[in-house]
Order: sequence, then structure tokens, then C-alpha cells
Amino acid sequence: MSTTPGLRIFGFPVDVRPGFVVLLGLFVVLYSGQGQGEFGIWLAGSVGVFTLCHELGHAFAARATGAEASIALDFLAGYASFEPTRPLKRWERAGISLAGPATQILLGIGVLAVMRVNPFDSHVIHGTASSLAVWFAGPVLGLINLAPILPLDGGNILMAGLDLFLPGRSRTVMIYFSIVVTAIALVVVSRGNYPISPLFLIFPLVVQLQMLQHRKTQQSLDEHGSWQQWANSAERDAWTIGRPGAFPPGMVASPWFRAAEQARNGRYEDARNLMLADFANPQQPNWIPPDAASDRELEALVGLLPKPLPTGNPYSEYVLASVLTRLRQFEPAGRYAAESYGRNAGTMPAVIVAQCAAALGDDELAVGWLRAAYSAGTNLAGLADAIDRRTEFAQLRYRADVVGLRRDLAAAG
Repeated sequence: MSTTPGLRIFGFPVDVRPGFVVLLGLFVVLYSGQGQGEFGIWLAGSVGVFTLCHELGHAFAARATGAEASIALDFLAGYASFEPTRPLKRWERAGISLAGPATQILLGIGVLAVMRVNPFDSHVIHGTASSLAVWFAGPVLGLINLAPILPLDGGNILMAGLDLFLPGRSRTVMIYFSIVVTAIALVVVSRGNYPISPLFLIFPLVVQLQMLQHRKTQQSLDEHGSWQQWANSAERDAWTIGRPGAFPPGMVASPWFRAAEQARNGRYEDARNLMLADFANPQQPNWIPPDAASDRELEALVGLLPKPLPTGNPYSEYVLASVLTRLRQFEPAGRYAAESYGRNAGTMPAVIVAQCAAALGDDELAVGWLRAAYSAGTNLAGLADAIDRRTEFAQLRYRADVVGLRRDLAAAG
């Protein structure tokens, strides 16, 4: 959510989020309670202006490389995002990072000069609320931002230089380095009498840990090629070695595998209840089908389910119909999938019905359900793949009506 929809400054979109407004308001409230109301107002205004100027420095530097930049101001942080139009050189990336704090420091010194305040004279700086606020929000915060840790600009500058010696690994090294340095600083500050509060170090430490998790996630994604293949690999490990691999964030082992674990230990009632609970769960699925399970394992799990077969979550119904089809139980699979389609018209349940009809030799019924799958329109790519790959459709692929349907699917993209 933004408090400034459509705001542009020097052509850059600027998103002022509620957290930033809250932060400035906190400065006013906190210092007014200490009898320093004037300083709180000056500090809020100075932080607001200098943070914006800081991000404009990044944005102008990014624009100089041909990139499109935008600015977001949020609680405790500002962000200048940009999309390069070409690969940037290391010095260009370092220059974009340096431009923000450099703008903040130089502008702060310039404002102090206009105010006739020596930025190196502590007595003069503390003479008025305005000079102290400008000094802190400008040069001081700008210099703090040059500390060589992520996510501060100093960390990004160091990372650009480190990339010269550790290409492709500099970001990972910098994240670990930043976590260690920040953690040590947090311990030191917490145990000593320092003017800085430990709270100022907790925020970057939390961000660094999030960056580390995101980095590991990205590395796993790069390794597997896609979220789907990553999840498939983890589920496959579950069935082949008995222990799930590392799933993508938010994904878990299928209830079929978890039920199989219970069944292996003789807890058949628990296995059955686990599967039934999944059918009763209205949430979006966070697991993938048990394609790596053996037919014997799947048949045993299906045997635990009550008759009539459970219904509820459309995805769970589709997976059960797929399992029955794989086990060549075409009549119950087709009937169950048709009933599921009647409750929630979708492409893939209709594909299952068509697949079962084709397996049972009723080509006309199969083609009719393929048309129904196309009309549902919820997964046309899955329909095209099914026609091309599933063996039950082999005798249908060269029929004129199926060829026409496949042509329509190709045109649909």
C-alpha cells in the first residue's frame, strides 16, 4: 500500500509507504515526550528529506547507466530499485551504491554550511535543534550507510570489489561476513555503554538472515531449474530414500507420503485420518502428486480409504483420480473424476475421464470429455501435454476432431 499513488520526482516513481510515515511520526512523538519537541520535528523532517535525496542519488546514478529506476520509502529503510538494460560493470554497480550516501553526506554538509554550522564542531552542532537534526540525518547517517556490511551501501560497494576476486560467490561471502560482523557488534554494544542502541543492529541482522535464506533458495532454484522440478526432486527423494529432500519454501511432502510413513509403522488408522484430513482442507495445495511412489504403495493407501471415496478439496480429488488411473482402475477412476468435474469444472478432471474412457475403448466419449476439458479452460497446457503424451490417447491423436482440438490448443498458446 502506498500513501502517494502516482507520485513522480524527476521522472522517478516514488512510493511512500505507511511505515515511513509512521517512522517520522515516531520521531516527533518520542522526542516530544522528553521535552525535545522541536528536535523531534526537525529530526522527522530532516530524515524524510535526506532519505529521499539519498535514494534519488541512487536513482540518478542508475539512470546514467540506462536503467529504469524507482524509489520506495518504508519503515527504517529506503530502496532505489532499478532494472539494467545491459550487464553493468563492477565499477558501475559500486558507483550506484556510492551515489546514495555521497549525496546524503555532501548535501548535509552543504545545508550545514548554509546554516553556518561547522560539521566538525560538536559544540556548535548541538547548539540548536535544527543543526543537530540536519547533522545526524545528513552526514552521520550517510557515513553509517557506508559501513561495509549488507544491506548497507558500503556492503554493496565492497561486494562489487570482492566480485573481482570471487566472481559468482561474492554475494554469499558478503552475506556471511555481514552476519558475523553485525552479530559481534550487537554483542559488544549490548554489553557496553555506547551511544548507539542495540536495536539499530537488530534490524540489519534480521535483514541479513533473510538475505541468506533467499540466497539459499535462489541457489536451489538455479540448481533444479524451476520450482516444479525442485518440488518434484524433494518428493522423489521421499519415496526413493525414505526421507524428503529440501522442498521450496511453503511446500511440504505429500499427504500420501506422510500416510505411507504411518502405514509402514502399522498405524493404519492414523494414515487413513491423515489422508482424509487433506480432503477436508480447503486451503490451496502446498504439495505435489506422489508420482515417485510404487504402484504397490499407492494401492495399499487407496485401500485404506473409505467407500464411497472421500471428496472435498478439488486438488486432492484430482490426485486420487490420477492414482486410480495409474493403477488401471479405469471405471472407478472415470466415475470419480466425472463427479469431481461436476462439483468443480476443471480441465484436468475432464482429462482423467477422457483418459479412462479411451482406455475402456469408448473413443467417442473420450473425445467428448477432451472437448469438455478444453471448454473448462483451467489448464490448457496440461490438456495439450496429456493428448501428446498419455498412452491412452495414442489411438485418438490422428482423428480429425482431435487434430483440430490440438490445433486450437496450439493457437491458444
